[in-house]
Formats: sequence, C-alpha cells, structure tokens
Amino acid sequence: MEITFSKLSGAGNDFIVIDNRDLSIKFSPEQINMLCTRRTGIGADGLILIEPSSAHAFSMKYFNADGYPGSMCGNGGRCAAYFAFTLGIPASSFNGYVFEANSNRYDAWITAAETVRLRMLVPKEFRNNMVIEGLVCHTVNTGSPHVIIFTPDLHNASVTGTGRAIRHRTDIFPEGTNVNFIEITAPNSLSIRTFERGVEDETLACGTGSVAAALISHRLDKTSGTTVHVTVKSGDILDVQFNEAMDEVFLTGPAKIVYKGSFTID
Repeated sequence: MEITFSKLSGAGNDFIVIDNRDLSIKFSPEQINMLCTRRTGIGADGLILIEPSSAHAFSMKYFNADGYPGSMCGNGGRCAAYFAFTLGIPASSFNGYVFEANSNRYDAWITAAETVRLRMLVPKEFRNNMVIEGLVCHTVNTGSPHVIIFTPDLHNASVTGTGRAIRHRTDIFPEGTNVNFIEITAPNSLSIRTFERGVEDETLACGTGSVAAALISHRLDKTSGTTVHVTVKSGDILDVQFNEAMDEVFLTGPAKIVYKGSFTID
C-alpha cells in the first residue's frame, strides 16, 4: 500500500502527517517506530493522522516516535491545524479550526504565513520544590506531564543524562514524564531544552514543555507579564500567552511543511 505524507516542523519538533480522513490507514506500533526512526526511516518526533470528527473539523491522532499513542503534543497540534489548512478543510465559524485530540477540544488559528496559535488545555497538577536526583524540580500537566528545572547554564545542562533519569522515576511519575531545563534570559524570556517521553531523547522543541516552563516561571515570579517568549533548541521562538488565572493559555509559533513524499508499507 502506497501512502503519501507530509513532513512538518513546528519550531523544530518534526512530524510525519498523513491525511486519513477515509480511515483506510492503520499502523502497528512497530511500523510507526520504523517510520519515525532517523537514518533508516523518514525520521520524526512523532506521527499524526488527520481523521474525521463527528463534532469538529477533524480529529488529530498522535503517536510518539516509539510507536505508541501519546498525550497532547502542542507543536503537533499546531502542525495538524496548518496541515488541515493546506488540505482545504473548511475553517470553523470563528475563522479558526476546532479539532479534537485525546477526546479534548482544541482551537487553532493560522495567524500569519506558517504561523499557528493554539489554545491549550487548562494546566493542572502544579507541584513546587520537589527534590529529584539532587535537583529542585517543579511539575505541571499542560496536556502532558512536565518537570521544570531552572539552571544558570543551560548549555551544559545534563539533558540526556539527568533528564533521562528523572523521566524514568516511575516511583514519582508512574507513567513517566517530560523533563525541561530552563534558563531565564530576560524579564519575559527564557530558553529551554527538553528530554521528551516517547521520543526518549532531547528534541529541538516541545510545545507543552514551553507552556509548562512559561507558567511555572510566572508562578514563581521569575518572569513578568503574561506573555513569555521561549527560545527552543532549534533557535525558533514560541510565544506563550495566558491570563493571571491561567485558565486561558495559548501557544503561538512557526509550523511549516518541510517536504512531501510517499512510502510503501505492507
């Protein structure tokens, strides 16, 4: 079976995105892992299927690079909305897209050329000042679980060492967690590096991690204002906007098609 795909990048987070509105495509975890493996496959942080929704413009089905369904991916959601736009899927009444992912509603807007704004879920499960692996950690769930660690030297942070160890602390996080190292660079700016669960490595960007970093930084008075500019590993900038109650949270940044292709799979 020959399948066409688009490779999209959301600030460096890259995804294999496939139009599956006819529901003709079903992958095994092993096949998804093979496709996402770099050098021997297409290579990606995850795979996204755009499928029909009974209530909204479309449904986003997201799989981590390990082949298994993932929790919400913020950059993946922005890429899914941009891909829907390129497919000509009609926008919703508010000139954006309403779509579903993991049974949750998301709203997205194409705000400029290759720029997408996504309304995130209300954050939950804030915890501060936990000492894990000898480091002070803060946690929040922004659609995916995240640990936040502040550092004065982001360049030398042990992202794949300490990050991997904390990710696998199932005594604290039974389903694992994503781990973010943060350096505050200005009153309303920070830089971030992320070890992502499911990819099992550092990625060039993480949308839900950037949101987590911005919200935790604001709660701890490490940043000022309700817009935080987050520089990710790729060098791109994601903007996180929120109100003081943090029940309105938005993630804005680049999303673009890198290339298109096809592959054959049994």
